[in-house]
Amino acid sequence: MVAELGLRDTNGILRQPWVRSTRSSTGLGWERLYVSAQSERPYGATFDAANTHLLILHLNGPVRVVRGEGRLARSRRIPAGGLFLHPAGHDLTVELGGPLDTIHTYVADSLLQEAAGEGRAIELLEELGGADPLIEQLVLGLDGTMRQWEPSARTYLDHLGTLLAAHLARRHSTFAMPRQEVPGLSARQLDAVRDLMDACLAEPLPLADLAGVVGLSVSQFTRQFKVSTGESPHRFLMKLRLDQASRLLRTGTLPIAEIAVRCGFSHQEHLTRAMRTRLDTTPGAVRRAG
Repeated sequence: MVAELGLRDTNGILRQPWVRSTRSSTGLGWERLYVSAQSERPYGATFDAANTHLLILHLNGPVRVVRGEGRLARSRRIPAGGLFLHPAGHDLTVELGGPLDTIHTYVADSLLQEAAGEGRAIELLEELGGADPLIEQLVLGLDGTMRQWEPSARTYLDHLGTLLAAHLARRHSTFAMPRQEVPGLSARQLDAVRDLMDACLAEPLPLADLAGVVGLSVSQFTRQFKVSTGESPHRFLMKLRLDQASRLLRTGTLPIAEIAVRCGFSHQEHLTRAMRTRLDTTPGAVRRAG
């Protein structure tokens, strides 16, 4: 019988004093997946390489995460639903800038290689803050299975695990996709687009400018961005602007009209309409609930 995957197969993050575990798959007999849900406090640390691939789903946010160190460090403000992906066999240096609830999924390399089915070894790519709606739903499905585990769910668990590994191999690895399919943006391209969006929240931001950052035509960029994030560039940027407006409303005293302009809205009524439509609330209600 294959041994259960457990804490010994992880990179050590979950053993740290700043992590408070809520639930995990320990004791459930899961052989090639280990899943853990927890609350994490801010920290900075380096962890040794593990023999499993690490996938972290952010359940809230946004929160700033720094990956790497020195000149190789990369920093991103990751929203709820954002992903952090770290391949097996690599040390990890990471800094978490605020409190965060997460689900960690550790995937055995054998599961990834079998799911790839290419007859050659593939390696997952490092990712910091990308969005993938299918992965998000699969990880939440694993968490739900863990919450209500019973041995009869084994087939369903194996199905979820295979789907997750296959999607990681297909979309988040060194595996080359067939040319006839529409690829998504690479992690580096997404970082560049997101950085430009963050820098230009208060300004009009043409699609041509975003496409130019990654060297694509507008049509290519729009298709590939949606493949990678599940959203159009406009909807994604609107979400960033609303997140920033909500943060300023909760934590500051700036007039609502000024916050609207700072976050890229034409005027206060524009912000109000967007919040009503997308968040079912108003700037005044967000400020009062702050």
